[in-house]
Amino acid sequence: MESKLLNLYHDTGIHQLEFGQTMMIVVGLVLIYLAIKKGFEPLLLLPIGIGTIMVNIPGAGFMSAPVYDAVGHLVSPGGLQYYIYHGGIETGLFPLLIFMGVGAMTDFGPMLANPKTLLLGAAAQFGIFATVIGAVFLGATGIMDFTLADAAAIGIIGGADGPTAIFVASRLAPDLLGAIAVAAYSYMALVPLIQPPIMRALTTHEERSIKMVQLRSVSKAEKIVFPLVVLLLVAMFLPSAAPLLGMFCFGNLMKECGVVDRLSDTAQNALINTVTIFLGLGVGSKMSSEEFLNFETLGILSLGLVAFSIGTAAGIIMAKTMNRFADVKVNPLIGAAGVSAVPMAARVANKVGLETNKQNFLLMHAMGPNVAGVIGSAVAAGVMLSYVGG
Repeated sequence: MESKLLNLYHDTGIHQLEFGQTMMIVVGLVLIYLAIKKGFEPLLLLPIGIGTIMVNIPGAGFMSAPVYDAVGHLVSPGGLQYYIYHGGIETGLFPLLIFMGVGAMTDFGPMLANPKTLLLGAAAQFGIFATVIGAVFLGATGIMDFTLADAAAIGIIGGADGPTAIFVASRLAPDLLGAIAVAAYSYMALVPLIQPPIMRALTTHEERSIKMVQLRSVSKAEKIVFPLVVLLLVAMFLPSAAPLLGMFCFGNLMKECGVVDRLSDTAQNALINTVTIFLGLGVGSKMSSEEFLNFETLGILSLGLVAFSIGTAAGIIMAKTMNRFADVKVNPLIGAAGVSAVPMAARVANKVGLETNKQNFLLMHAMGPNVAGVIGSAVAAGVMLSYVGG
């Protein structure tokens, strides 16, 4: 009897639970708290938090691989998160489907009405490449054990684009996926806290008070042609970025053409919501104590913050530089929206502008560089995959 009770006790999570697993379960609970109580990217942080708890439950086997006998017969199936990760994240399927949904929710009008905002979105990607250099330096000096592929995956955090960061990390540094995904989505959620101090430090009161004129009306034909042109240009010059931008442009074309409203509605709502659930659980599966609790994770979180801050600053500085040579000036605050945290970064630019001038409505103007940032981060991802992944 005592032997049976002892065996029963050994099968419990209490007996099998290790310190690292306990710490990661706490991390999962913190993510859930931030999602529910603070509203920080709840659509992703909530399933990531649950996924983190699940994968660290001892003996539950959420991430266990399927077992086959000598002749190939299935002995025991794999865990839920194993199939979610390998079927949707390792293959790149989930980030691509999310990009399609984001494209279906995106309006290129503000960017087409003011094409020079493309430069602001491009400038904000400087944070990506600056962080890659920093990560390579840390690896070369032995401070961190980062390879070039690791550095490229970490740098993408600077684009503040979660699906892109996951897509690149799953190909270049799958062992770092959990830390990179959490950093990317955490900094996206913290945009209202991180960006305003940088924006105020790099601009004067007069610059923040610049009022921008009403945007011109963009025709339906322009909105239909633009995603097709982007797709063809990417296909010709940077095929490695075609998966991300191809799905993004496809989603946008469904929205703008006006003949497939049912498909567009599905991409914007049911499909993207379903995929988001599984994406979060899949990312959580990479947050086991063995993979997450190490010195490298702290380095990734730190480099991600640096990347995001540099990207914000670069967009503002580009806007100030453009104003030196332009007759019609732009408010430098919209340069901060060049990071592709859509539409959070644009809302923050509008909020800081209103603090300076109650009549200064910058939201639609900021959406131009914000959308350009999505394109820019996908192009940067393509460059990384082509240069490093190849």
